[in-house]
Amino acid sequence: MKYLDVAQFAATSLRGSRSRTLLMILAMSIGVASVVVLTALGEGARRYVVNQFSSLGTNLIIVFPGRTETAGIGPGMLLGQIPRELSLDDAQALLRSPAIARIAPLTIGTSQISKDALNREVVVLGSTSDMLKIRHMSMGLGQFLPAGDVHSSESVCVLGAKIRRELFGNASGIGAWVRLGDRRFRVIGIMSSQGESMGFNTDEIVIVPVAAAHMLFNTSGLFRVLVEAKNRESIESAKRDAEQILTVRHNGERDVTVVTQDAVLATFDRILRALTLAVGGIAAISLAVAGVLIMNVMLIAVSQRVKEIGLLKALGAPAAQIRKLFFAEAVLLSGIGSLVGLILGEIGVLVIARLYPALPVAAPWWAVLAAIATSLGTGILFSVWPARRAARLDPVTALAGR
Repeated sequence: MKYLDVAQFAATSLRGSRSRTLLMILAMSIGVASVVVLTALGEGARRYVVNQFSSLGTNLIIVFPGRTETAGIGPGMLLGQIPRELSLDDAQALLRSPAIARIAPLTIGTSQISKDALNREVVVLGSTSDMLKIRHMSMGLGQFLPAGDVHSSESVCVLGAKIRRELFGNASGIGAWVRLGDRRFRVIGIMSSQGESMGFNTDEIVIVPVAAAHMLFNTSGLFRVLVEAKNRESIESAKRDAEQILTVRHNGERDVTVVTQDAVLATFDRILRALTLAVGGIAAISLAVAGVLIMNVMLIAVSQRVKEIGLLKALGAPAAQIRKLFFAEAVLLSGIGSLVGLILGEIGVLVIARLYPALPVAAPWWAVLAAIATSLGTGILFSVWPARRAARLDPVTALAGR
């Protein structure tokens, strides 16, 4: 028999048992669709994190107090010690490095902002004028924090777009006075609407000079220091210089952690790739279950088609030809199931993208190929036993229906 004849014979056999065929196609398609949807979710989460970190800035290095050990905690934490604070002078000292272009010290807290009878709780971010360039933020109206001495506690602030709308409506708000805690601040700028970044909504923050934030929250330490290297080639040099400068300033004690944006991103990337592979593997188990179903149903089919097989063997069909016919049925079942599953999976991905537009869901090409290959592989693998059983039937006994 030619390959076309084998395919036509297999298709005719499948059409003769529609309910059985639909059941096996459904089982296989659910497995493929599960792999596509779950790996798309994992890949979407990975891309989301990558995009969020990219939005933080470029050539970025982050300095924060406390030494992170390989075990994830420092020995001081076990003894109940509080990490030494990073000061504004520490941050300024980082500019001694020729590899560092600019720095932005950060202090974060919450306070109540009020204007006349309107008030609400807001996140207050203390920083300097360089934060605008480091974080690639943009202004909607007015100006950002003034450049100058980082120790200056000038009572000015920049509002997020949503805060401005809630306090001033359609008015610009530039030049108006608002109250943060027990201090009054003059509004000098409005940020353009930028939405969330790393779970932090920039439309709902108030930015003040870092020294003013220290007075507002009665603190002197920094939450983080954002450092921008002069170029991508200078990142490692800037990291080493930052560690050395702060070690010298802290009397030889290495009590800060300096991480690069690329290192953090690479860590998240590895974790999320592993997670994507894990959920894809779990979904692929359903393909093995579908393969077992194909085997069982085909075994039943062999017992129901004994006379048909006996007639083929009586007409001279060799055992290899009988096995080929059963393999063709398995390939058709797996192929149709894979195609249907791929369509269902893509529909599922589109639905998720509609429901969660911020998540860039998309099934990776390797997952699609792996799902189809696994589907075809399990279908053919689990058809071996039924095919061999059919091929071993004695033609005379089979024609007698025994």
